[in-house]
Amino acid sequence: MLSCTRRLEWDAMHRIPDHEGRCKAFHGHRYVAEISCAAEAFDACGRIIDFGVIKEVVGGWIDSHWDHTAILMHGDPDPAVPIIAESNERMGRPVYWTQAPPTAEVLAGELARVSVELLEPHGVQVVRVRLWETPNASAEWVAG
Repeated sequence: MLSCTRRLEWDAMHRIPDHEGRCKAFHGHRYVAEISCAAEAFDACGRIIDFGVIKEVVGGWIDSHWDHTAILMHGDPDPAVPIIAESNERMGRPVYWTQAPPTAEVLAGELARVSVELLEPHGVQVVRVRLWETPNASAEWVAG
């Protein structure tokens, strides 16, 4: 099987409640995601999908929902969470709420879910999403 991969980058803040180390504090990352797509056949130009479509569709979603905001868990007990949420809302960058702690694994799964939904109308299958939280730490979702 042939696939193509588009890299997308953004900045966001999160924290992992109940983490045993420093990640329990609010902190930011330069996230990187690799979205890999496959299709039954190439298009007329010999591509699976134009890389620009992945950037526009999935990158646009990231820009709207994850870039320069906080990604936090519903029910996070830290007293700063409501203050951050209100401040971000006021600044036009609402918090993105997850149902589980916003680990690299959770975010990779969420980005995979969104990417599958957004790219399906373009005739491709998302086969892999790799989300880098740091240059040396990533989580990967693979279609099964």
